[in-house]
Amino acid sequence: MYGFSDVKTAVKVSSTLNINRICAAALAMLGWFALTVQMGFDIQEALIKNASVVGGLIHYFSFFTIQTNMLVALLLTISLVRPQTDQFLLRPSVKSALANYIVIVGVVYALLLRGLWDPQGLQLVADRLLHDAIPLLYPLYWLIFLPKGTLRWIDPVVWLIYPLLYFFYILLRGAVFGIYPYPFVDVATLGYGGVSINAMVFLAAFFGLGVMFAAIDRILGGRNACVEADLAERSNSDK
Repeated sequence: MYGFSDVKTAVKVSSTLNINRICAAALAMLGWFALTVQMGFDIQEALIKNASVVGGLIHYFSFFTIQTNMLVALLLTISLVRPQTDQFLLRPSVKSALANYIVIVGVVYALLLRGLWDPQGLQLVADRLLHDAIPLLYPLYWLIFLPKGTLRWIDPVVWLIYPLLYFFYILLRGAVFGIYPYPFVDVATLGYGGVSINAMVFLAAFFGLGVMFAAIDRILGGRNACVEADLAERSNSDK
């Protein structure tokens, strides 16, 4: 027979799942709202400059901030719509990688980029959401709600693939069009040597933060396993 502790545990799990979904929905809506607003401003800027809308969209999607926030919003949306599906973005390693990337987005913007422009009005709202709110809230969501104990020590190395591919993309795009999305990857100003040094510093930051996420995952995973074992033992003793 199931005892009171089993019912209590089931209610607690159900409540946690509901809060999880509410937080995921709120974060996803904030992300899509900010991304849409910023896209609108980029298209408007292209039109004002009599430039191609397609060019404006390519410029928009060339920012690491936009790409990463979009992946976070997409992950949260899929987890709401099809939580049981075997999607690549729903794998624990991918969810953790995005937490790693979005933290870098927030830190780099705060330290190096915030003073380079002065957004106003609705664009300021989108800016704060993409660079401050989501880089803070999604890692908290990862910490509180996502299951722990599945990451491997090799994962932080695998997570470097995305930043590396992005780095090569912006170098290729810059070589062709002479446009670089960030000053620390501007080959025209820093040269390939300076940009390469900056890239290595960033990769080291991605890796170091990734190791921290992996360590937190393993520590919390071990602790949760002990708690679950204790609950199972108590449940068996109540039967």
